[in-house]
Amino acid sequence: MTQPSPFRYFKTSREIIRLAVMLYIRFPLSLRNVEDLLHERGIEISHETVRFWWNRFGPMFAAEIRRRRVDRMRARKHWRWHLDEVYVKINGVTHYLWRAVDHEGEVLESFVTLTRDRKAALKFLKKSMKRHGRPAVLVTDRLRSYGAALKDLGRGDDREMGRWINNRAENSHLPFRRRERAMLRFRRMRTLQKFASIHASIHNHFPTERHLQNREHYKLYRAAALAEWRGLLVA
Repeated sequence: MTQPSPFRYFKTSREIIRLAVMLYIRFPLSLRNVEDLLHERGIEISHETVRFWWNRFGPMFAAEIRRRRVDRMRARKHWRWHLDEVYVKINGVTHYLWRAVDHEGEVLESFVTLTRDRKAALKFLKKSMKRHGRPAVLVTDRLRSYGAALKDLGRGDDREMGRWINNRAENSHLPFRRRERAMLRFRRMRTLQKFASIHASIHNHFPTERHLQNREHYKLYRAAALAEWRGLLVA
């Protein structure tokens, strides 16, 4: 049975909706910045419309990107994961955003907790391994919660720690930090979890490491990513 199109009740074309969601999530822009950019293209919408669109369609786009990526990755061996956590303030309360990054620097999982103890680390690891499989090597910092959680999972001898070997995970926080400043921080834990997951999936979708590729290859990858983005949720 064919699934109904999620755009069926919207008067605005799906191309404009995809463009607005991509601009807001992919680039460090505010809602009003996206409104002004679309106005220059002759598209008159309110910033509240952009907010509604990303809340409605952002999870759908991210879920389809994640599903396609996980299906492709299950056929490959996960030989190294980098794990790290960073604090995020919500109404003056410290929360922790955990990330699992593969050996190519792409974010596998983002998970928000109030603590960073053994229980939080164990929940994060179980969620990541259930979706992406079990890696051969885990690279972490010296947080003891990782060791306790890996011991519960029957692992730990394959854990690596070092001063600079976990830079992939630490650098993965930088795009999110730029978005956080543009959004003037978050106000709810649920919103933080939602946006972090969507942002990670869409950021993985578009090529970013242009310094590792020549110009011709980068243009091909960028065009392919944009074409695939325009084909999301096509009924």
